[in-house]
Amino acid sequence: MLSPILTLPAAYWVHDLSPFLLQFSENFGIRYYGLAYLLGFFGGVAMLHWYHRRGRSPFGPSMINDLMTYIIIGVLVGGRLGYFFLYQMGSVRTDPLVLFRIWEGGMSSHGGFIGVVAAMAWYARKRRVGFFQLSDIIASVTPVGLLLGRIANFINGELWGKITNVPWATIFPQSATPGTPVSEIPARHPSQLYQAGLEGALLLAYAQWRFWRSATVREHPGRLSGEFLIAYAVLRIVGELFREPDASLLFGLSRGTFYSIFFIVVGFVILRRSSVQPTR
Repeated sequence: MLSPILTLPAAYWVHDLSPFLLQFSENFGIRYYGLAYLLGFFGGVAMLHWYHRRGRSPFGPSMINDLMTYIIIGVLVGGRLGYFFLYQMGSVRTDPLVLFRIWEGGMSSHGGFIGVVAAMAWYARKRRVGFFQLSDIIASVTPVGLLLGRIANFINGELWGKITNVPWATIFPQSATPGTPVSEIPARHPSQLYQAGLEGALLLAYAQWRFWRSATVREHPGRLSGEFLIAYAVLRIVGELFREPDASLLFGLSRGTFYSIFFIVVGFVILRRSSVQPTR
């Protein structure tokens, strides 16, 4: 549980949450991070079935199950490779086998997106369906996984924020050298929860509003996908303002911010394409 520690000028919470729902040994058990992925996939499947029942998606039960297999592979492979090639390239050079030690953690949301795009392209070609018709639908459910993933980051006590003295700041013991007295560890922004609210809850609300309250998906395939990429990138950049960079900077920017700029560019390219395509 979280336990309070009194410091000046405010009382802050000390993060003491276990990353395990059930723990069988020091490094083996049922982790919240794994459950976040599992629940994210199940939530996405449930929403896709709901879309089909409401007549808003052409993808029936058998196609949904097939599609999610592709998506899961894309997320896991893309997220894993993205973490090392975008954030920890030095680790791969010195120890290539680190890619396979999944119990040590390490996933990248940007890499996961790239993996999902590759998986959707593969699926769309195999099933002969429109890529952007598919990507719009997937974009509308993706924030569920982002929301749960960021909550799991907080439970794990990882990807903490910058030092601050705001009343809701949290002391993350993992942010200091092992053995450092808690009284000497500075409080930080719980930036994982900020990102859960921005990239997860807020982006989900926007995507659902666009999906249900407009004819965007039906009349302009690709527009929701473009809007999603731009919105995600902007919200990620906002969240990065409060997050402690977990890798070296690129051109003075955190890597999360730097990579998000490319998402904005791609998003506008997709929007441009959707605006000149014939309505259907």
